[in-house]
Amino acid sequence: MHIELQSLAGPDLAIAAAALVVAAISIVLTSLARRSARIAVLRCASLAAEMQELQRSLDPAATFAMHAERRIERLEAQQSRLTGRIGALESKGDGRSFDRAIDSARRGATVTNLTERFGLSRGEADLVARLHGRAGE
Repeated sequence: MHIELQSLAGPDLAIAAAALVVAAISIVLTSLARRSARIAVLRCASLAAEMQELQRSLDPAATFAMHAERRIERLEAQQSRLTGRIGALESKGDGRSFDRAIDSARRGATVTNLTERFGLSRGEADLVARLHGRAGE
C-alpha cells in the first residue's frame, strides 16, 4: 500500500504525522522497557548470588552459636551444682574453720599449721597465710 503524500489533505496529514510520532515513541519506550527488564533480571541474579554467599558465610556462625549455647547451658548447670555444694559446706560450719584459720594466720600460724589444725588443703592454707598473715614457712 503506497500513499501519495500530495493526496493527503490538511487533517489527514496531521493524523498521519501524529500516528508516526506515536509509533516512534512506542518503539523508543518498548526499547527502554526491554533494557530496563534486562537490567532488572541481571540485578536479581546478582542479589540472589549475594544472598547465597551470605548464607554460606552465616552457616559457620550459626554452628558456633549453637555450640556456644550448649556450652553456656552446661556451665550454668555446673554453676548451679557448685552453688548448692557451697551452700551445703557453709551450712556445715566450714566457714567458721576458715575464720579461725584466718585468725591463726594473723597471729603468725604457718601453712603447715593451718593445714593440720583446720583441715585446709595446702593451696587453701597458703592462700589464707598470704592474704591474712605471714607468707610461707
